[in-house]
Parts: sequence; structure tokens; C-alpha cells
Amino acid sequence: MRIGIFTDSYYPHISGVSTSIEMLKNALENMGHKVYIVAPSKRFSYDKRNSIIWIPGFKPGFYEIRVANIYSQRAMNIIEREWHLDIIHTQTELSIDIFARMVAKKLNIPIVRTYHTLYEDYTYYVTHGHLDGLAKKAVIRLTKKFCEQRCDELIVPTEKIKKMFTERYNIKKDMVVIPTGVDIKRFALTPTLKKRVKELKNQYKIKDEDFIIGAVGRVASEKSFDKIIKNMPDLVRINNKIKFMLIGDGPILNDLKQLVKELKLENNVIFTGLVEYSDMPTYYNTFDIMVSYSTTETQGLTIIEGLSSSLPVVCINDKSFREMVQNNYNGYLFNTKEEFKKHILDLIYDKDLYKTMSMNAKNSTYGYSKEVFASRVLQVYHKAIEKKKLNK
Repeated sequence: MRIGIFTDSYYPHISGVSTSIEMLKNALENMGHKVYIVAPSKRFSYDKRNSIIWIPGFKPGFYEIRVANIYSQRAMNIIEREWHLDIIHTQTELSIDIFARMVAKKLNIPIVRTYHTLYEDYTYYVTHGHLDGLAKKAVIRLTKKFCEQRCDELIVPTEKIKKMFTERYNIKKDMVVIPTGVDIKRFALTPTLKKRVKELKNQYKIKDEDFIIGAVGRVASEKSFDKIIKNMPDLVRINNKIKFMLIGDGPILNDLKQLVKELKLENNVIFTGLVEYSDMPTYYNTFDIMVSYSTTETQGLTIIEGLSSSLPVVCINDKSFREMVQNNYNGYLFNTKEEFKKHILDLIYDKDLYKTMSMNAKNSTYGYSKEVFASRVLQVYHKAIEKKKLNK
């Protein structure tokens, strides 16, 4: 099968969407399929060797995205003459999606959409708090239109999104829930990785007796990293070997650094900034546990990666985490800050509990392998193609 993936987020830009696409691409190509990518960049270019067309675009000044031109004749010519696509899989609702629909219409092939981002949680980047209610309503109407009318098949990453789309957005279209896959083998603690972990600990002056609470993500308000930091003083008073390592960059990074200074936590909080995705297994294996206070995730891909690294996880009791975090098995779901701190301390002081949960964490991820992910997506592709044939 010849598959065109159209996206507004792709490497070298690091995001959950980029990671999801790369996992899908690798797994599909290992199965013998051919995957082509269309994504935005500063200028037009065609990487023929890697089958990527870069369409010129601009940064709108909010959030860390690049909005591409909605049409490129040069790209259309390459797609028509060289790619001979069977299906298009769009991973966005922005400008690249418009071009994807133009291509699909011209080639008379089906479109599958994966919905990644709950845009109503991000409207404040545009409105800055003014008329935010109206903006959210507009986003809901547009999302309904995109999901019902502008694709042949719809994929969502969790039951949380499916339920929200059905009940809150009133979307009538059938949806298939397919969690993003992970390359589980990448996170295994091999001898080579152990050496890198040791080097990383030396770099950040982390001692063997330190207990590292880790979190990964875009450093923005919706991720609630400030709540983790605000719980740190209580934890440090009990055990000053507890440290929090935050991996990522974003608009409130300096605010969080100021918060750490105000709470006198400079010796117990580590900010790494942006990290190359290829280095992430090293960082995950530097953690002892992984945490999340965010209620805006569509899936929480970093939590799956943490579990793949044999890390017990402590996550807020949000629907996006309930499918992957099995309470008291591979981690904990908490409702209050007291529960959050208690679960962390239990994992520090009960060595048998930690060992069991660590083993369970790894075992719980095999259903999220990139191979399972790609196989399920392929089923949706075949369904879309068959329906298109019937319509023809």
C-alpha cells in the first residue's frame, strides 16, 4: 500500500504528534508498505530519498507550530506523477489538511483522519482570556465539521476523546479508538544505555541515592507542571534526596524557574530544556518514577514511554490515563495532592512494591507496541478503501 501522511507537526519539531507519525511510519514500512510525508517548513523542498515534501509556511506567533500554505502546485505535481497514493492519512485540522483534501479529491482516494489535539484547551493562546468562551464554542463547531464531513474514517487515541466527541461535541460519525504505538525495545536498559545513564547523572550531579521524579512535555500552563513543583517542599522535608527532573521547553519555563527559586528548591529541581528524541531513553531510565498532573492529554504518550522504561507512574485521575495506568498494578491514579505525595513516598520506601510495579510497568506496554498500532491503523485503511470502491 502507498500511504500519504499529511501533518503540521513532524521532525525535527518534537511533539507527541511527530512521535506518533514516526512510530506509524516505521512500523508500516517494516510491514512492506510505502509511506510518504507532507509537512510544513520554511521553504519548499523535496527529500526524494526519504519521501518527504516540505511545503513553505510561517509561524503564526502562538503555540509552536508552523502554518503551511494551503496549496502547492509543485507538491501536487510530485504526488500525482511519482507517489501514486492509495490513501491519505491526515494528522491535522490546520492548513496541511486543506491541501490533503484537495489531493484526495483530485486522486479520488479516501482520507483517514487521526484527531490528536483538543483545541478548546488551547484557545487562550489566541484569545489571551478575551471571549474565550466564544472561541471554545467555535472550536467545537469546527471540530464537529472536520470529523463528520471531511474524512472517510476517524481515529481517536482514547475512549476519553471518543466519549467527549459523542456526548459534548455531538459527533455522529463512527470512531475507532487506536492508542499511539511505542517502539518498546528502544527503552530497554541495555549495557550501552546504562553507561549513558551514568554519564547523564554525572552531568546533572545526580547521586545513586537520589530518587528522581520525572516528567516530560511542553512546558506550558495546561500541563500543570507547577503543581508538581508546589508539592516538592513537603516531599523534600521528608526526604531531601527526592529530586524532580522536567524535560521540555515552552512559554512558562522561566516562570517555573522563578517558582523553584521562591520555594528554595534549586537543589531539588532540574530543568533539562529540549532534548533530542533519540536521547529520550537515556532520560527515562534516569528517572525512578514518572508523574503527570495534566488533565488536557488526549492520550499521554510520554506515560506509555515511561512504562516502557519500567517506570511506575503516578498520574492524576483523568480519563486519558485510565486505560494505560492500572491502579496498584503499574502505578497510581491520584485525586488529591495528599494522595500524590503518599504514592510517591510509598514507592520510595517500599522496595518490594517498587520492584513489582516496575516489572508490571514494562509488562503492561506490549499492547501499545508500534506493530500493534500499525496493524490496527491498516485495518482502518482497508475499510476506507473498500468503502470508496463501493461508492465508485
